[in-house]
Amino acid sequence: MARVLVVSLNYRTAEMTLRSVRAALQAMQGMDAELVVVDNDSGDGSFERIEQALATEDWAQGAPVRLLQSGVNGGFGAGNNLGIRAGMRDGSTPDYVYLLNSDAFPAQNAIRCLYDHLETHPEAGFAGSYIHGEDGAPHVTAFRFPSIWSELEGAMRFGPVSRALRQKSVPIGVPGATRRVDWLAGASIMMRQGVLDEIGLFDETFFLYFEETDLCLRAARAGYETHYVRDSEVAHIGSVSTGMKKWQRIPGFWLDSRWHYFSKNHGRGYAALATLMHALGGAFWRLRVLVQGKPPADPAHFLRDLILHDTKALVRPLPERREAVRPPVGVAAKAQAE
Repeated sequence: MARVLVVSLNYRTAEMTLRSVRAALQAMQGMDAELVVVDNDSGDGSFERIEQALATEDWAQGAPVRLLQSGVNGGFGAGNNLGIRAGMRDGSTPDYVYLLNSDAFPAQNAIRCLYDHLETHPEAGFAGSYIHGEDGAPHVTAFRFPSIWSELEGAMRFGPVSRALRQKSVPIGVPGATRRVDWLAGASIMMRQGVLDEIGLFDETFFLYFEETDLCLRAARAGYETHYVRDSEVAHIGSVSTGMKKWQRIPGFWLDSRWHYFSKNHGRGYAALATLMHALGGAFWRLRVLVQGKPPADPAHFLRDLILHDTKALVRPLPERREAVRPPVGVAAKAQAE
């Protein structure tokens, strides 16, 4: 049987991470799989709480789980890269890597469904789950790649334009069956290690957001598909570590990630055009808000922040690639079971 490395990234959500780990261990039963938890330098006692739980709680005794401390919060991609680079306990490389958010809880067969799908679909490099809330409501996690047209459509929010550009809209909706998509949210996604060896891991220039979009695009350009697997079901709370649901203003790291995605993959000219299209669509929407009394749909000052950010980004030097995050000497790993 092919080997699977499960990576769970924690940032200040120790109890929820432990709950997710317990669900993952249940879903890993019968598979040749190990789980590595990476604490992304939480600094709030999370590492110590998880370490204590793995050492003392009955469910963790003898379980194939390890705990790593990143030593620095380099973001979502960097933290997951640390777990991926750790590999299996014996130092070998897995056949598949499965990323599971710390606020996501796989059903009993969820991981196995992704594994079986990749085993039987060699054209697929990545496979991800159907995601739903704890209330059973489906989450939109399957997408098309962003483009200048998706920027216009998403910002304008105007029915005739959305219908005309429906094949350019980033959200696909909730597919009713397994299908190919452009990219998937990273809450529950399995990846071939061989594909990662070929295209590289997450680009650590992204601190948060757009990193899985970029990874799926690199896989697509290398000839590998991304598949949405309907039978793999995972409950997900969402935005617990990031606080996205409570944003009053768009954070700079989101703007940085959006600009980096477009400029890296399509060039600065295209990135500037994408921002122009978003500005045109956003101006149209704000006119409708004023004239028709529609409620605002963006965080405060979003359009202004976007335009100012990207105008500055257009003339500043390209970002340097961040040094890969590796475990600090002496605290590289805390093995729960030798």
